[in-house]
Amino acid sequence: MIEILKSILFGIVQGITEWLPVSSTGHMLLLDEFMTLDVGANCRELFFVLVQLGSVLAVIVLFFNELWPSSRKKWTLWLKIAIASIPAGVLGLLFEDYITEKLYGTVTICIALIVYGVLFVVIERVKQKKGTKHKVNSIDDISFFKAFQMGCFQALALIPGTSRSGSTILGGMLCSVSRPVAAKFSFFMAIPIMVGTSGYKLLKCGFAYNALEIWVLAAGTVTAFLVSLLVIKGLMSFVRSHSFEVFGWYRIALSIVVLIVWLLNR
Repeated sequence: MIEILKSILFGIVQGITEWLPVSSTGHMLLLDEFMTLDVGANCRELFFVLVQLGSVLAVIVLFFNELWPSSRKKWTLWLKIAIASIPAGVLGLLFEDYITEKLYGTVTICIALIVYGVLFVVIERVKQKKGTKHKVNSIDDISFFKAFQMGCFQALALIPGTSRSGSTILGGMLCSVSRPVAAKFSFFMAIPIMVGTSGYKLLKCGFAYNALEIWVLAAGTVTAFLVSLLVIKGLMSFVRSHSFEVFGWYRIALSIVVLIVWLLNR
């Protein structure tokens, strides 16, 4: 029961942080430092992928009418999503082992949290000062090239602590995409990446799990799905009238706290 409760907590953290520009991977790895799931190695590896799949299923449910390829325009949207997925997909396959072995650590996460936190604060303030008008104010207006550009920013999120949604939303804003449209397209871009990663990990880790491990996997995935439903709705409402500067300050504050705790425990 304790392990199932742990998995639910991980699911809550995943569901909240996946869609906010604060780095879900960073939060999950940091939580794992203090509260490790007591399951097999394969189950633990698969767990952190399946909870991401639970999060992305919430996107499919919430935006099903916009995503279901029932017209030429929607097929075009999926082509843009596919193009945007290429950079992260290629780099992820090429450097997965190196990233896992060399970059998954507290220092890397904290540096990424600070760097992107500062970027959020600076970019939001500069745009507010200049009164920048965005050229792209709907999903349909995103060109194939802009989709690829946002995909390049998504590839930066392979570094733990960066935030996939944070990178893509920042990238979209720098490419003159409005904040709400950048956020929505960022949600859509997550679908092929997370579904593909989940399928790959499932094949890699196998299907042999005991009853406890199955419950842990299911509880975390379902929790991430349910929490994501609420967070996505809230974030879409938030971005219409608020900047992301608050998330920048949150990232900076969190990185400082984590670094202090890490140094004290060395």
